[in-house]
Amino acid sequence: MIDPRILRDEPDRVRAAQAKRGLSGDVVDRALAADAARRAAIASFEAKRAEQKALGAKIPKADPAEKQELLARTKTLAAEVKEAEAARGAADEEWTDVIKTIPNLAADEAPAGGEDDYTVIEHIGTPRDFAAEGFEPRDHVELGQLLGAIDIERGAKVSGSRFYFLTGVGAQLEFALVNLALDQARGAGFTQVIAPALVRPRAMEGTGFLGQAADDVYRIDGEDLYLVGTSEVAMAAYHSDEILEAATLPRRYAAFSPCFRKEAGSHGKDTRGIIRVHWFDKVEMFVYTTLEESYAEHQRLLAWEKEFLDKLELAYRVIDTAAGDLGLSAIRKFDCEAWIPTQGRYRELTSTSNCTDFQARRLDIRVREDGQTRPIATLNGTLTAIPRAIVAILETHQQADGSVRVPEALRPYLGGLDVLKPV
Repeated sequence: MIDPRILRDEPDRVRAAQAKRGLSGDVVDRALAADAARRAAIASFEAKRAEQKALGAKIPKADPAEKQELLARTKTLAAEVKEAEAARGAADEEWTDVIKTIPNLAADEAPAGGEDDYTVIEHIGTPRDFAAEGFEPRDHVELGQLLGAIDIERGAKVSGSRFYFLTGVGAQLEFALVNLALDQARGAGFTQVIAPALVRPRAMEGTGFLGQAADDVYRIDGEDLYLVGTSEVAMAAYHSDEILEAATLPRRYAAFSPCFRKEAGSHGKDTRGIIRVHWFDKVEMFVYTTLEESYAEHQRLLAWEKEFLDKLELAYRVIDTAAGDLGLSAIRKFDCEAWIPTQGRYRELTSTSNCTDFQARRLDIRVREDGQTRPIATLNGTLTAIPRAIVAILETHQQADGSVRVPEALRPYLGGLDVLKPV
């Protein structure tokens, strides 16, 4: 959640941040009122408790007549203390519920507006001109069938729509991408992690995925467990309720996990192929650092994502996501979008977000420096989301006969294979 001091001292800043996301500022007034009520309830409870303690100290010293009066008052006061404690708890719960609905304050640099109001930062590479090469590109579904790499029909038969099998060279491509990503991350000083795909509610709520994204989350019936949509959730909770020493920062993790998303609200979108699916595997970078260092670390995460896409020899662009399209926890997010030839447009392959101390406050993760503790900053960045990476590789590097040239960086992970051929 946001720093309560910002809400109290700079409420207009919070209102402006809400407006930048296209949200109402009314929540600011509700939060301020809840905060005032909470502090009043705390003061009332503490006053009653202080009176109760003072009264208890008087009783042993009182004469018999006065002692009876004090004991009677003690009985009444005990009920008042209990009532004040309940009121304090209710006021604190109301305050917590309200402030948790306020998203992180979008960075000044983030564009205002919604999904279509992003700013293009740069273009890298040039999309292939298939017309100049004399053939019409096939889409990844047709290529996947020709190569024996993707089986969507049986995926739907076994699991339903938006599921698939990766077979043969398709499965080999996944392992190659994962190993290339993990090797790059290890070389950059990341600790490799295989993260659980099931987490408790606190992890999901602590990362902001039970707020605006709740409709896209799978919950296990009869269990207090959720399927993660990204290993960001597990990795953010990894150090929950801990104090990390400043000298150990940054702590960088590269986590592999399967990811599950309902894709709520996507009816009719990307129904063909494996661009928008309910399950996929991903390698996610996650970093703990200081708030001051988080901005530079965000740029480093973006650089590592670009390095990986360069290894895949893709044409892509980097966008600065608009405030209204940020997740609840992020102040700024960069997306890398690869050119998909048969769609004639760029599609998101990776993203990286700076969540500052928003998640850390919810999960009680702090850093200790010079004897003082304060909330830490968390950042996340996709190194590779497998299905979309496969889509981009197949469509970008296809040849007229339906074969696909393998990017050089992937060849060592495919046993030296330089071309994927139709079966």
